[in-house]
Amino acid sequence: MCFSPGADLVAGVVVAAIGVDACLHVDRRREYWMIAPLPLLLGVHQVIEAFVWWGIDGRVPRAVGTVAMWAYLLVALVLLPTMVPAMVLRLEPRGRQRSLVAAFVGLGVVVSLVLLGTMLAGHPSVAMGSDHLAYSIGLSHGVFWVGCYVVAICGALIASSMRSVRWFGVANLVAIPILARLCAEGFTSLWCFYAASLSAAVAIHLRITGRAGRRSALEVPGARSPSLG
Repeated sequence: MCFSPGADLVAGVVVAAIGVDACLHVDRRREYWMIAPLPLLLGVHQVIEAFVWWGIDGRVPRAVGTVAMWAYLLVALVLLPTMVPAMVLRLEPRGRQRSLVAAFVGLGVVVSLVLLGTMLAGHPSVAMGSDHLAYSIGLSHGVFWVGCYVVAICGALIASSMRSVRWFGVANLVAIPILARLCAEGFTSLWCFYAASLSAAVAIHLRITGRAGRRSALEVPGARSPSLG
């Protein structure tokens, strides 16, 4: 993220709290258990980056900073490209869209494997830029694979039949060229922070749909009112 480790820490704690709220509003809708923890994961992800900053600054042991860097990159580059499309597939109720989203899941798996292989074969590094962290894993044909990464995640979201999920994907897609133009070397860090902030929409969606579902249940003809006795 840009700015400072303190900003990463605060943003991470806030987003993680939003993630806890999202999980509390899943109720009995088991299909949402795949996506409800996303803000929590992304919040913890930002907290991890604070330790990357501190490792560079020498405020924590170098080994701690290195572990934090690997954890941050594994989530950002290996877990998310597969996890986000899989979440959308789990939520998708329609056959036609499910087939399309499944294709993005397949692309995400390929991207995850390529990026993981590159990380294991090379020597990932991180450096402090101008108010941001710049990560490098030595990826060949980086523009192509970053493009596949974006298509896998945003494509799955936009392909969903659910309006709120589509808007989540569009908002991420719109931000990507802006962030890349502002800071190409810090793109991974900046986009992950933006996605974490935007994931608050997940909690809002679960709150709204949860209330709507409970209201509909109470309005069903013949439904019994909750007993007070």
